[in-house]
Amino acid sequence: MSSLPEAPSDAAPSLTALMVQAASQAKLSPAQQRFNELLAHIERLSGQIHRLENWSDRHRYAHIQALRESVQQAQVHRKGLMMFVHERLQTADFTARQQRMARGLVRGLIDQLSATADPQIQAMADLYVSEEDTQEMAYEQAEASKRLRERIEEALGQPLNKPNQYQTPEEMMAAGMRQWQQQQEANEAKKNAKRTARKAQKQAQKKTVAAEKGVVPVALMRELDAKSAIRTIFRQLASALHPDREPDEQERLRKTALMSEVNAAYEKNDLTTLLRLQMLVTQLNPKNTSGTARMTDDKLIAMSLLLKEQVAALEDDLDQLESRLSRELCVPVRADVDEAALSESLQRIQADQRHSADSLAADLRRIQNDAELKRWLKEQWQLAKATSA
Repeated sequence: MSSLPEAPSDAAPSLTALMVQAASQAKLSPAQQRFNELLAHIERLSGQIHRLENWSDRHRYAHIQALRESVQQAQVHRKGLMMFVHERLQTADFTARQQRMARGLVRGLIDQLSATADPQIQAMADLYVSEEDTQEMAYEQAEASKRLRERIEEALGQPLNKPNQYQTPEEMMAAGMRQWQQQQEANEAKKNAKRTARKAQKQAQKKTVAAEKGVVPVALMRELDAKSAIRTIFRQLASALHPDREPDEQERLRKTALMSEVNAAYEKNDLTTLLRLQMLVTQLNPKNTSGTARMTDDKLIAMSLLLKEQVAALEDDLDQLESRLSRELCVPVRADVDEAALSESLQRIQADQRHSADSLAADLRRIQNDAELKRWLKEQWQLAKATSA
């Protein structure tokens, strides 16, 4: 469930309106400044999430559809290339080396098409898994895997675990990524364990000192104050919005809807929504004198604990949203990047995918001539070697 504060149905004030304002020729206290900073942070995070979601709603469907169409076109052209080269292997005057290159190319295209549930592709896969081809492919993969393993171990700074288990470059890369992730998780776990231990030690020391002095710890007092403060706001709102006390039918319906929002916010400890509603009630009923401006520093410090929790939850929501959109859209997505730049990145990857499909189509047109086919086979073979080197 998202931690994004829910905007009340009526025209509720923004978080800026909830900030403590300094009296004439007076400065805000540190507690007031911190309270305002947290509200501003929540406003900024909420705005980033809303903007990113709105941007995604405008572009996501069309972008994914464009990528899907380009990928489908590329697969059609790959199949065309695979079938054409296979047919020419039966009739063209190829040298032994050219035949090996052609078979290797067909196998590579079969691998790229393997996810397609096409019986013709499966038949081609069965045809090209001969003993000679299998040995040749295994040798090529072993060499590529060896080179890749050396690069992975250099990046990891340590040997790859059980490298002999991985026979292909894909398996080697997947193993390297798993080991890298395990390294990151282990490092993060160590950091978290140290932080938890330090925090527990500090809390234990505070409790010991408090027990010796016979006083309640300050942190516990503030936590209790925060719960008390949010409960007080809830009670004030419940009293002001109680629908059973309202004789006017239309007004009773409006208060019922607002009270539903109050209950939902209270259950989630959503302080900002409760404060917005409190400000709205104050605007509608000037006799109501509650508000942040009249809160003591102790109350503001206590309520800042709730705001810090909301900041952490919003940061987590934003991180998850960025990660999900990055995976779905196949481009890095960050809320602090200008929307125009994000849209340009979508256009670039769409252009790249179209170019890839167009290049395959151009290759298929080019190799209709045997001389061009042989030159193309050599180019593809050299390109594959350079890529795996």
